[in-house]
Amino acid sequence: MNDNVFETVVGAVVLVVAAVFAVYAVSSTDVGSVEGYELNARFERVDGLAPGADVRVSGIKVGSVIEQRLDPATYQAIVRMSIDPAVRLPVDTSAGVVSDGLLGGKYMSLSPGGEEAMLESGGEIRYTQASISLEQLIGKFVFGGADSSAP
Repeated sequence: MNDNVFETVVGAVVLVVAAVFAVYAVSSTDVGSVEGYELNARFERVDGLAPGADVRVSGIKVGSVIEQRLDPATYQAIVRMSIDPAVRLPVDTSAGVVSDGLLGGKYMSLSPGGEEAMLESGGEIRYTQASISLEQLIGKFVFGGADSSAP
């Protein structure tokens, strides 16, 4: 009977320590969403980009993806993101969905333009580059990039 009580207490201590580490890890990293002004961008495809993904400028996290939805009229993906209010972006900023390394997840990369006018909350980034499918690239490499209908 003593062994069961001891094992239960040790198990409870392990769970408490694991919970403390989880809380510390979340609070000490930039995992949470960024509160700020919202921007929208339209893409042909956003493969692998998920709500909560980072929005980065020059590799620095400045926001997070809030939502993505399909425009029923144009069949384009509309991505809504929240940007840190300290980061003001010109109206000619461009956005692209890029991979975080070969096996990493996807994030939104913003490249500020040179205009003096800035995007306002609710504004739309007009210059976008869709996600590149790794599977399609590998397929082109393996099976050749030539058109199969050509003689």
